[in-house]
Amino acid sequence: MTIDVLGEPYTVETIELSDDFEGTVVATLVKRDADGDAKGAVLYVHGFSDYFFQKEYAEWWTARGYDFYALDLRKYGRSLLEHQSGTYIGDLSEYFDEIDAAWERITERDGHSHIMLSAHSTGGLTVSLWAHDRQPDALAGMVLNSPWLDLQGSFLLRELATPVVRRIGHRVPMRELGRDVSGYYTMSLHVDHDGEWEFDLGLKPVGSYPIRLGWLKAIRDGHARLHRGLDVKAPVLVLSSDRSSKPKAMGDIVHSTDIVLDVRQIRRWSTAIGRHVTYVAVPGAKHDVILSRPDVRKQAYAEIERWLAAYGV
Repeated sequence: MTIDVLGEPYTVETIELSDDFEGTVVATLVKRDADGDAKGAVLYVHGFSDYFFQKEYAEWWTARGYDFYALDLRKYGRSLLEHQSGTYIGDLSEYFDEIDAAWERITERDGHSHIMLSAHSTGGLTVSLWAHDRQPDALAGMVLNSPWLDLQGSFLLRELATPVVRRIGHRVPMRELGRDVSGYYTMSLHVDHDGEWEFDLGLKPVGSYPIRLGWLKAIRDGHARLHRGLDVKAPVLVLSSDRSSKPKAMGDIVHSTDIVLDVRQIRRWSTAIGRHVTYVAVPGAKHDVILSRPDVRKQAYAEIERWLAAYGV
């Protein structure tokens, strides 16, 4: 392990994976040790057009006695290589390889038997599918931050669009989907714009990464699997904002609503994840709840604390 770009005490290691159609593939595992003796571990997985930089979140867990690990998935963040199409995946189950590898390091190498999974947005969909498929004994619970559980838009739009996405995404998976990205969300986060957080805009760009039809097909296939019902046996906490919006300009609404996903869909589909799901809408939260304004994320952390105590995890 070496010192991570976040600086000490964060360390980083590369996970070598099997080559894909573009060549060499790697993932990256970041770690911060618990403050004092560790009673468990957390494995965090980021969302789309994202990577791990949320130090405050890591330090919240390490202060409570958890070793904190964060996985930059293949073709994201620290794992993105020059020859790769950033963020592209043809099937969400391909990510299971790096989650398996991280899990093995945490359990077998580092000796943890009490592990919390935590994930944001697309990562929340991916880890839910992984936990259902793998049924790991060491999984103590999951904390999902605005997981992406359905496609935005009306029911009619979803019903009409999904078969087309599947057909074209299979034929020409690398074709980009045209879309208009305002950039308000990332600007509301970054310290050089309208936010308070420092991160690499080359790895989490204001304009996002392109969406390719093969990737969108993979997402819709993942949604369909979740909608049929998963069987995650560990307790699950799902956090989101209390409302969504589509702002036309930068302003307070950008900072106090989810402008990326429809929180009604998160609320609707959360219980499809497993047997013990707690859903909490945090008033005034952003899409990434733990990057909301200070008073809002204070409430979010209080909700996680309450949930941990309730389930004894």
